[in-house]
Amino acid sequence: MKASFLARIQAAKAAAEPVAILTRLSDGAQLLYPQDEAPAELAEAAKAALAADKAANLTVEGAEWFIQPQNPPLRLIVVGAVHVAQALVPLAVGQGFAVTVVDPRRAFATEERFGAAVTLNGEWPDDAMAELRPDTRTAVVTLTHDPKLDDPALEKALSSPAFYIGALGSRRTHAKRVARLQEAGFGEDAIARIAAPVGLDIGAVTAPEIALSIMAQIVARRRGASLGGS
Repeated sequence: MKASFLARIQAAKAAAEPVAILTRLSDGAQLLYPQDEAPAELAEAAKAALAADKAANLTVEGAEWFIQPQNPPLRLIVVGAVHVAQALVPLAVGQGFAVTVVDPRRAFATEERFGAAVTLNGEWPDDAMAELRPDTRTAVVTLTHDPKLDDPALEKALSSPAFYIGALGSRRTHAKRVARLQEAGFGEDAIARIAAPVGLDIGAVTAPEIALSIMAQIVARRRGASLGGS
């Protein structure tokens, strides 16, 4: 691998830009998708490999190519260091997500409650979200029931390409939330991105059950499954 090609991969990684390394096995020639022009069939296969997070082989015009996706890490941003968050965090970590719990209430966001595998952020959610910059590999879940904390996080999430946005609360609570977001200038299509009430409809009652329903919905959204919310 040439130094210039490696530098481009490293730059993409630093910028959290998903790329795929395309290697022609016959001679070792390499392309970087989507930066380099590639045959349409190969480009589509690279796009699919990135979406699936899975390497692939493809023969194009008699030449065999190896497609190696280089995705940024999956991330979960949880707003609210509540009981549901305590149950959700280990599920997300087990699925390979880098988890950040955001809560300015320092008494709640502690290592004793969440363990060392999680990043704790004590900033106000709008500042934290601006710093964290959700991307296409990021899921955001708000759990506090407090508009002062949830709403700023949701506004930042809706202005980002986050692949999943969920908010805890009843349908009545969400209706009020929708009205506030509309007043803030968000349209119907943007607000429809919010999974609310959050989680798949599995009849969840306890905090661990709610956490399981949320994690299942995040995985379903990531994998493109056509499943509804609760």
